[in-house]
Amino acid sequence: MLIEIDMFQLAAETSEVAFLEADRAVQAEVVPRAAGFVRRTTARGAGGDWAVITLWRSEAEADASEELSREHPAQIRFMELVDGSSRRTSRWTTLD
Repeated sequence: MLIEIDMFQLAAETSEVAFLEADRAVQAEVVPRAAGFVRRTTARGAGGDWAVITLWRSEAEADASEELSREHPAQIRFMELVDGSSRRTSRWTTLD
């Protein structure tokens, strides 16, 4: 199993309401349809930090989903609301 952690801050002038709406659209329209998708959650931290944690069955399935979702309107909208310069993505392989 693969754990993908995407950490970022919102783009300037992005409201939390607009971001959460876009996040719900990705949650409903994009990731659940991807092969290998297990679970996804979004979290807010202190100081304007955000994290999206997604569990995948494999790294190959996570890669394929990323490639396919790039053109999805909900994913495009989501990324417009994220400060790309603050974005950090890491992947972890579970040991159990």
